[in-house]
Amino acid sequence: MSEFMAGARVLLRGWGMWRRRPRAMAWGLVPAAAAGLLVVVLLVVLTLNLDHVGDALSGFAAGWPSPWPRVVGLVAQALVLATAVVVVVVTFTALTLAIGEPFYDRIWRAVELAETGTVPSGDTGFWRGAVDGIAMVIRGLAVAVVAGLLGLVPLVGTALGWTAGVLLTGWVLAHELTTRALIARGIERRDRNRLLRTHRLRAVGFGAATQLCFLVPGGAVVTMPAAVAGSTLLAHSLLEGPPRSTPVLTPG
Repeated sequence: MSEFMAGARVLLRGWGMWRRRPRAMAWGLVPAAAAGLLVVVLLVVLTLNLDHVGDALSGFAAGWPSPWPRVVGLVAQALVLATAVVVVVVTFTALTLAIGEPFYDRIWRAVELAETGTVPSGDTGFWRGAVDGIAMVIRGLAVAVVAGLLGLVPLVGTALGWTAGVLLTGWVLAHELTTRALIARGIERRDRNRLLRTHRLRAVGFGAATQLCFLVPGGAVVTMPAAVAGSTLLAHSLLEGPPRSTPVLTPG
């Protein structure tokens, strides 16, 4: 449990970058706000039609004695909403990182300079980020399916689905957000996966804390810069201190 909480505290350190590098962090609000507006519109549309969606999915229980048709309908609505939130969080992060590459690169560089005095020179370009973003969306959809299936468990399904969604999405978020700092150090996908699995609880703690912030209205927009900063610090902690002998690029 201490490892899990250590991961959550890394996000708090990411928030602390607002005090240390406010200008770089402020730029990170721009892509998050654009992606956030799109996500809000989609969620509002879904919420307004949630009754119809729930009725369509629970039609098989229409002939059951009262109050079971209503109960099944509410469970279906909660399940749809939980699944939608998982998909939205993952796609929001991937979309925001894709359109905000220059902004988040600036935050990453600021954190590297503040923490290590150098900026690693590995390839963190757009296309590598785009490929990882697509992989993240695929993993996120898989998480949504798992959370949805768990939501079907009688009595505890809704709580179980939501909890599993937060924890599994937290893992996906930690995996994606640490990509930049690890790629810059020449660490390939297989080794990144191994590193994160070795420190799974810490990674999930960071990712789950990030997702819980995303669930607060407007939280995704203001949290993304802190999450990018925190993920760099998380990568440092996973490596037990970033190496200082890596080639350096002078930030512009």
